[in-house]
Amino acid sequence: MKSQSNKVQSACDVKIYSDKGSLALRFPLRHSALWELLDGKSLKGKPKCLGIGKYGFSADEPDDWKRATTIASQIEADLDHPEWDKLFDRTLAKYGLGGGKYAKLADIIQLPGTTQSLPEITVGAMWEEYLLWKQPQLQPTTFSIAFLRTYTNIIKGLIWHKASRTFSQQTSIWDKAITSTTVLTDVILSHPATGINKRRTLNALSEAFTRLQSQGKTKLTVNPFVIIAGVAENKTDMYKSTVNADGFIDLRWWDKNDTEANSEENDRRAFTKVDRDTIIKVFYTHKRESARQLAPLVEFRFLTGCRNGEAFALEWKDVFLGRNGEYLRFSKSYNGTLKNNQVTKTGEIRLFKMYPKLNDLLLRIKPVDAKPNDLVFTKLNGKHWDTGSVSQIWSYSKKSEKQEIYSYPGVVTQLANDGLIDGYLPFYNCRHTFISLMAHAGTDLLLLATACGNSVEVIQRHYLGVNTDAQFPDI
Repeated sequence: MKSQSNKVQSACDVKIYSDKGSLALRFPLRHSALWELLDGKSLKGKPKCLGIGKYGFSADEPDDWKRATTIASQIEADLDHPEWDKLFDRTLAKYGLGGGKYAKLADIIQLPGTTQSLPEITVGAMWEEYLLWKQPQLQPTTFSIAFLRTYTNIIKGLIWHKASRTFSQQTSIWDKAITSTTVLTDVILSHPATGINKRRTLNALSEAFTRLQSQGKTKLTVNPFVIIAGVAENKTDMYKSTVNADGFIDLRWWDKNDTEANSEENDRRAFTKVDRDTIIKVFYTHKRESARQLAPLVEFRFLTGCRNGEAFALEWKDVFLGRNGEYLRFSKSYNGTLKNNQVTKTGEIRLFKMYPKLNDLLLRIKPVDAKPNDLVFTKLNGKHWDTGSVSQIWSYSKKSEKQEIYSYPGVVTQLANDGLIDGYLPFYNCRHTFISLMAHAGTDLLLLATACGNSVEVIQRHYLGVNTDAQFPDI
């Protein structure tokens, strides 16, 4: 068959010619620097010639000439493009010429002015970098319990079994490269954790990915987590009713049970004054000694609205009793998980002005030999109360008998079951009861907000609401 080596190729500067019965490509001099780097030797001013006969291109086959022409045009287009370093495939596999020496060299050669192409970072590697960055921004409790434990376990696919106190593992995205929206988000959403923890995990992953993008550590332009996770939770409208994907209206917070409430701080349901007094009385007269020991702490929280950890950490040096300037000082918070004192949730030291009922409680329970560093409230063994030990008395208790675990109702759970109070609420809601009762009683809102560590706006929006007992004046 007649050779086509002297055909004119006006549309492409990469020439195709016949070399000993096979086809070859001759590149223009402007491409020589690239080939010198890939070959590791100088071309001495000559054009680069690349034989492609070993890939099945014969000079005697017209179809092979056509295929070679297409490849030549594609290579030239990539090399002459402004972003050639992203388009040109150094392995030549993109052009159907892969498997030769260039495929091996591409892993170790970095072209001038370019960045070596790296594999996408894994979810686990991204998350660990994110945790180092995020930790200083969070309270130690939040970081340890939520980010380091709950969210990390969900990403790793770990499932905690209370009965056996062991972990099992389902499909994990920890070692997956960040490339697929569907796979990554679907694995998280299939985890048996609560819906809110899965959403928060995805929100955190979304923030981690945004940070990764800002550092130029990913080639992806679309956040694979934000599609499902959406934007971060809107703190202002978290109580607003919304329409879900099925067209049903999601209930407001007061219609949700404790597991669906956003958090203890944000679930602002409250006991009535009658229920409050019933609970306090039952704790003081309960048959269980541990419940009677807890009674002063229960009354104190109902009378101050302080947060759990602030009451657990209170020492007698923080209590200033007397005829002038009686007040409490909330300067720290005890964390039962980490077994240490931390700053308060807002990071501020608060002074709480005493009033008669609170003053009487503290005078009644203060030991004669109390030392400044002694805890105001302790368990029977003299150690700190914590949320777990309080819940055993307030909510429910567990006992193991013959390898079986039985749950028994706590004091407040039993009161609700017996119909002696309107319904069960967690121990944390002592805080919301105090704020609600005080706000509706006409307490100065600035004084109340300052004493409880929140804002007048929060009290007006979430505690006062509409007083259904109020009447329009007859004017």
